[in-house]
Amino acid sequence: MRQVFISGATGYLGRPLTELLSETGFEVYALARPQSLRKLPKECIPVPGDALRESTFVDEIPYGATVVHLTGVAHPSPAKAAEFRSIDQASFEASLAAAMLRRAVHFVYVSVAHPAPVMKDYVEVRTRCEARLRSSGLTATVLRPWYVLGPGHWWPAGLIPFYAVAAFIPRWRAAAERLGLVTHEEMVNALAWAIANPPMAQTMILDVPSIRQTAREAASASALAL
Repeated sequence: MRQVFISGATGYLGRPLTELLSETGFEVYALARPQSLRKLPKECIPVPGDALRESTFVDEIPYGATVVHLTGVAHPSPAKAAEFRSIDQASFEASLAAAMLRRAVHFVYVSVAHPAPVMKDYVEVRTRCEARLRSSGLTATVLRPWYVLGPGHWWPAGLIPFYAVAAFIPRWRAAAERLGLVTHEEMVNALAWAIANPPMAQTMILDVPSIRQTAREAASASALAL
């Protein structure tokens, strides 16, 4: 049975991913604060700990597991620059250190599409984490969505007509594709696909078009399994 450790297992992407993997034959170790353990799907193995301190969870990561890092600030905004450093970057460093100590075979990280015209501090922290991951020597998959549409995250849906127009204008097309919107279901399926398909090279990047493609592949595979 393939083993997966998830930091941020009760979050926006973490909980449905934990549930999906647990239902499809993975042994999932789910990191959560002690007071949030009740939010975890019952099929997973709960790991109480502090995502900012690897010493609280490193011993619970099985040797040779896949480590998925999803911990971060909820509802990112330009006003949360300090939190991006104190939470997003600090928790990433803790997960990376723990993954290296436990000889993880694969590290999966959700970054952000870049370059981008807004959210400078958020993009800076995520790209710094990407650089740290590349220099670690771990086999890694980095997903780069721009915005994930889903429960409580619908406001950019009003931009969909703009994306449709931009796709037909050559000088806007590349940016519109890179900074496109993906759905919550697409991201969860793309994460599941990435976990099941570690790269042959050291680092694989999944941009927005790749996220959509791999999500379709994962959904098709699930349908065939049924």
